[in-house]
Amino acid sequence: MAGPKEQPLPPDVIGRDDATEVLRAFILDGGLSIAFTRAFEEPDMWGLLLVDIARHAARAYAREGDFTEQEALTRIIDMFEAEVARPTDLGNTAPRSQQGH
Repeated sequence: MAGPKEQPLPPDVIGRDDATEVLRAFILDGGLSIAFTRAFEEPDMWGLLLVDIARHAARAYAREGDFTEQEALTRIIDMFEAEVARPTDLGNTAPRSQQGH
């Protein structure tokens, strides 16, 4: 049975019992589908996580030569701010217990 195209585990978490997966994100039919665990006591830690992800993405674009790291990061931040100000899709968030898991 075929499944989704998943990313491999990061090498530094392999074999670590103290690692916790907090986010899975998939593009499906042009939209975003995610599964996550709240994971942090304070919601501001999600801001830190999102910035870390943005920096990794910007470095990937820079490594591939499409943009400088700063150009890519600026575009990511600009879109983040635009989406917060004027959401294109609010989506929905349902507990796993309501999703048959």
